[in-house]
Amino acid sequence: MLPSRFLPPRLLAAAVLLVGMVGMVAIAARAAEPDATTESPVGQPEAMEQAEGEAETDCPAALAIGPLDVWVASTRRLPGVCRTPAHADLAIEQLVNDGGCRRWERADLTGLLADPGRPLVFFVHGNRYEPADAKAQGISLAQRMAQARGGLPPRVVILSWPSQKQGVLLKDGRRKYERAYADGQYLAWLLGRVEPEQPVAIVGYSFGALVATEALDELARRDASAADGIRWADRPGRTHLVFVAPALRADALAPRGPFRRTLDGVDRITLLINSRDEALRFFPLLEPQAKAPALGFVGMPRRWLPAEVEYAAIDAAGVVGKLHTMRRYLDAWPLAERIAGGALDGLAGE
Repeated sequence: MLPSRFLPPRLLAAAVLLVGMVGMVAIAARAAEPDATTESPVGQPEAMEQAEGEAETDCPAALAIGPLDVWVASTRRLPGVCRTPAHADLAIEQLVNDGGCRRWERADLTGLLADPGRPLVFFVHGNRYEPADAKAQGISLAQRMAQARGGLPPRVVILSWPSQKQGVLLKDGRRKYERAYADGQYLAWLLGRVEPEQPVAIVGYSFGALVATEALDELARRDASAADGIRWADRPGRTHLVFVAPALRADALAPRGPFRRTLDGVDRITLLINSRDEALRFFPLLEPQAKAPALGFVGMPRRWLPAEVEYAAIDAAGVVGKLHTMRRYLDAWPLAERIAGGALDGLAGE
């Protein structure tokens, strides 16, 4: 390109405008991907585990702290679906103690659901997570919950869905936004096999909130769950939702919102938003027809929810800043305590 002093004024102005537009598109494309910001300063998410199915060769310090009960239910090798399948061949793993260290071991659904007296906490991660990253975040969440509440830890189940990086950010974000609906159907299938008395909490981060919302909406639309013939809304066990920076339409749970039925059978919602989140700011680009801002960016009013649904919300912008990353919420003790309390306090009916 010629130096600017050799360009005619009109051509120079056009060139400047073109460069500016390209820069804006690049920024928007990056921010439109809710999890485009990496989880560590060096540019790669902190991975404490190996990929699914691989054996651990050493013992990271984070895996040797306290008693934890952590499992993985993976949909990464399953195809996209538009309705709840009759059967889902989830890849199940359990974090087991091996001589003072922990390692991942293949398990099955029967073992995962074998302790109905213990609260189940499902963690659904966001976009651009590799399998190892999802495990690392789930372990961090389980550790924070154990530190915050003590006693017998809940069973934390990581729903590991196919969110690994795929191509250009904006295109990838839209692809994962659509895939989240499919994984909501898989989560609905899994939740339908939980004993009615077992208390359930779901912690959904970013797109994970969409997965959780789709699952509960699907269960609310059924006359009965697949396992026991009991509607989700009629379960004796409590259901708590914790949404962290949710990449979900702000009007999703409004009285006329597209996911209003999600509230059937939900006893508590805890919402952590970030009004400075640079990724969620561009959420409307994922669904241009709706033109709705992200719930995790603007929040929602209490009056939208039924009186019987407990509700607490906090804007974490002052702590998290502009970044869109789950680790910031877990590393900040007041926010981690809010997540743990929203999920566990009163979950067992105590």
